[in-house]
Order: sequence, then C-alpha cells, then structure tokens
Amino acid sequence: FGRIRATWQLTGANTMRMDAALHDMALAATSHLPHVLAFAMMNEIAQRQEISLSYLEQLFAGLRRGGLVVSARGPGGGYRLARPAEETRIADIMIAVEEPLRATRCDLASPKGCTGQNGRCVTHDLWEELGRQIHIFLSGVTLADVVNKRVLGMSRPIEQPVHHQQTAAE
Repeated sequence: FGRIRATWQLTGANTMRMDAALHDMALAATSHLPHVLAFAMMNEIAQRQEISLSYLEQLFAGLRRGGLVVSARGPGGGYRLARPAEETRIADIMIAVEEPLRATRCDLASPKGCTGQNGRCVTHDLWEELGRQIHIFLSGVTLADVVNKRVLGMSRPIEQPVHHQQTAAE
C-alpha cells in the first residue's frame, strides 16, 4: 500500500477531497489481520505497515467502535477481524476510521445550501452522485478482494453513453 493523499478540486465552491492516506493506512493495518489465526499485536502491525503505534491505536479504536475488529488483553492478545475478510467491506472500514466519503463540501443540513444564498451550486448533484458511486463501489469490495489482489477490473464500463434529450418544454 502506498502512502498517498489525493485531492480533486473543481472550483472554489466545490471540492471533492478523499484523504487517501488515512484510508490507505487503515486498509494496510486491517490487511494484516486476515493472515493471522490468533490475535495480532499492535506493535507488530505498526512495524510491518510502517505506521506509528499511537496513530494505529486511533485507527483501531474507530475500527473497534465500528464492530470490525475485536480485541483481547494480556499475553497472546491484540486485535483480529470481527468477521471473515470475505465479509468485511472496504466502505465499512473507511466509514469506521473517518467521516463517510463526501465528494462535495455542501452542508446538506444547512438551509442556505451550497452557495450560501438558499440554493445548491450548479455542480452539487454531480459531486453528490459521484460520492454515492464511490460508496457503492467500495461496498462491493471486501478486504479479502484487496488482500488477494482481486480489485482491478471490478468496475464495469458503461456499454453506451446515455444522452439526455431535450424536450420542447426545456
């Protein structure tokens, strides 16, 4: 897993930002767990994945709260996946360690909307839908898919482009 930070920006009004470095570290740490039958010790995971122990503890606190890992104290203790890697969705890991992926900075609860003038910006629906598509894709990918390198080729291209036809009313 590479240590990257990805940022996409369309305009000053809309920014799609995904903290890929944070998500990458969480995936790297959890990817170590399917390889062990017993509990994995935090210091071993931190050393193997080159992640600071204190930061790894924060990630695993979120994973534990999300019900994705279980812990045991004492000799032989550590962390392990709460369910098989085949049933652990990447979307769940990302949500557990950070806010859900959002492709727009718009505050949906705000009565002022995106523009601050009681309305949505012109690109709002585009970025909101992109965020949904990312979540849908990551919900279909499991930790086992990542560990076994089965992700490439999972998305399907659209067979024919969809063209919007204008009606006389438009």
